[in-house]
This record gives sequence, structure tokens and C-alpha cells, in this order.
Amino acid sequence: MKVLLDVDGTHEETTVTIHCKEVNDSIKEILNYLNERKIEFILGKDGERQHILKPEEIHFFHAKGDYVHALTARGDFKIKEKLYELEQLLPAHRFIRLSKSVIANLYEISHFEPSFHGTLCVNFKSGVKEYASRHYVGKIKEVLKMNRRESK
Repeated sequence: MKVLLDVDGTHEETTVTIHCKEVNDSIKEILNYLNERKIEFILGKDGERQHILKPEEIHFFHAKGDYVHALTARGDFKIKEKLYELEQLLPAHRFIRLSKSVIANLYEISHFEPSFHGTLCVNFKSGVKEYASRHYVGKIKEVLKMNRRESK
């Protein structure tokens, strides 16, 4: 891959153009990176106190009743965003949907175990377990490249 950089003070805005023969995984990865919105912090509520939570410290988000909670090493915090909003705001290389009610930080996952009826038991470094529904297992495997077999 050839990379060209044109630094010129007369440019009014930054423009990225990709010339390629086909869209492969490398190009998709670059596009995902360029299109990601960066979110620096999320406000979490614990009783009457407001806490500033960095996305990288959040183990997972889960919908419980009418609210979404962020679980961190410091505790469980109620947040105002909905799961679908978080899914759009958070970096796709770090966060993945496990089910209709859970979005997980990939860097906080310890391991996976097969579970009943094609679901996955997701074990976090904190010791907490959540379950990935069958609907999302394929996407999880794709992201983690779990289904890639090494040729010998």
C-alpha cells in the first residue's frame, strides 16, 4: 500500500481519498478508523453524584429497565444515553454489541465459553459474566476472527 501525504497551509480542510482496486479488510479497517467518532467521556450518575467515565475504563453497558448502566471497576453508574446512541458514538474497534441489552468493551473481556443453544458466555476480567445472543455471535466471531483457521 502506498501512502501519500500533502501538507499545505492553503488547504481549507482535511480530505482523505483512497484509490483502490477493491474494498478489502484493510480498506474497511481504515474507513472504520476514519469514520469513528471520538467520545472522550460519559457522565455516569451514582445517587446524586455525577462521575466522569472514560470509555476505556467501562467494562460494559447494559440496559436494565428504563435505564442504561455502565459497569466499571469503580462501580455501576446510570447514564442518560441509550444503547443505540452509544453504539454510534463509541469506537467500533473497542466496543461490540453482545445482545439487545449489552455492549461490551473488547479490552475488558477475559474469555468466551460456548453456552446453550448457540450463545456465548462472555467472561470479563472483573469476574462478571454476560451472555452473547445467537444473533450477535457471528459478528463477534467476525470481529475477533475466531473462526479463522490456521493452515499448516
